[in-house]
Amino acid sequence: MKSEIEKNGWPDTVSAGLIGSCTNSSFEDITRSASVVKCALDSGIKSKGMLKVSPGSEAIREVTEKLGLLELFRKAGAEIFASACGPCIGQWNRKGAEKEEVNTVVHSFNRNFSRRTDGNPNTHAFVASPEIVTAITLAGHLSFNPLTDTMINEEGKKVNLPEPRGSELPNGEFISRNGKQKVIIKKKQAEIVVKPGSERIQLLKPFEEWDGCELTGLPLLIKARGKCTTDHISMAGKWLRYRGHLENISRNYMIGAVNFFNGETDKILNRTTGKYDSVPEVAAFYRKKFKGSIVAGEENFGEGSSREHAAMEPRFFRVRAIIVKSFARIHETNLKKQGILTLTFADKSDYDKILENDIIDITGLREFSPGKPLTLVLHHSDGSDSKILANHSYNQAQIEWFREGSALNMIRKRVART
Repeated sequence: MKSEIEKNGWPDTVSAGLIGSCTNSSFEDITRSASVVKCALDSGIKSKGMLKVSPGSEAIREVTEKLGLLELFRKAGAEIFASACGPCIGQWNRKGAEKEEVNTVVHSFNRNFSRRTDGNPNTHAFVASPEIVTAITLAGHLSFNPLTDTMINEEGKKVNLPEPRGSELPNGEFISRNGKQKVIIKKKQAEIVVKPGSERIQLLKPFEEWDGCELTGLPLLIKARGKCTTDHISMAGKWLRYRGHLENISRNYMIGAVNFFNGETDKILNRTTGKYDSVPEVAAFYRKKFKGSIVAGEENFGEGSSREHAAMEPRFFRVRAIIVKSFARIHETNLKKQGILTLTFADKSDYDKILENDIIDITGLREFSPGKPLTLVLHHSDGSDSKILANHSYNQAQIEWFREGSALNMIRKRVART
């Protein structure tokens, strides 16, 4: 690791270590990390980095608090966060992150995309097990190897950390603390009132149904280059305050995706004005002028968190289809549920045929059926055309989602008939 740090110019000083959230936050994970902390405290070692702990659930928080494990972390200077996603999705009020200083953090979360942890694109986030994160944070250096390296305690003596120890489950019986449950009687009809002008809550309007026609005259919105995760598609962090307001959260659509044609993020061509603008601005423009658009991407498009907004936002902007070399499975299904066509290149080299100024038609929708490819016709600005064969993985039920405008539309209609 030392050689990698030197080669890449990563800051060796660890500014913060974070453990917990939904991943690597079980009772055993907490006990193993706590054993490292206890050894440090018993040996007179003070933590060099800031340690933050997010218990994996309220039950984990309760039992680890009762057994004094969280108090060990507090004695080491750690801060205990709520049992929630927290820093894993950027929901961490990290002071100074807006300065965008280059720094290093280590965490036990399962994702470390740029900006994800604290919104700072210059934060280098390294993933390790909870006990390794704890040891490295205590030492304060990314290059610290707990198997071979030593730390210096308050008396100036060298200390080796022993192997972490943990328990899969706490001793004793599990007793439910839930009392008598309150019976909630649901009313058949209830009026939902949203404060006018609310920035955080907005009532959803059903997406429009397919009109039975081929999709023609659709401009290319963005051709994404390289990795395009759900974090690139719909960033977390500060945007999560708008989870209940689709129009507002859609202002982050694809702002992290790299534009194939200029290598930049959130800067794409508006083919009508001839100017470059942000992805959400151009998407909103195309929604009004062209009644939609198309997105192209590469391999494993939409990997990462199974973020529903990453599928709802393109539907809000009337992105009619997304054609890629391959999809991440969950994101593909989420897009289908919102009535967006999920297509893959029959010949992956056809990705190169899509040009920045293209207007695209999708044909074959009237005969849309499982296993039958669709055809994309690319109308280039020089007057020439290219045809692309597009595969799909739709079954008959999913095709109905597309025809009805979304899976929710279909369910709503079925309920109305009962």
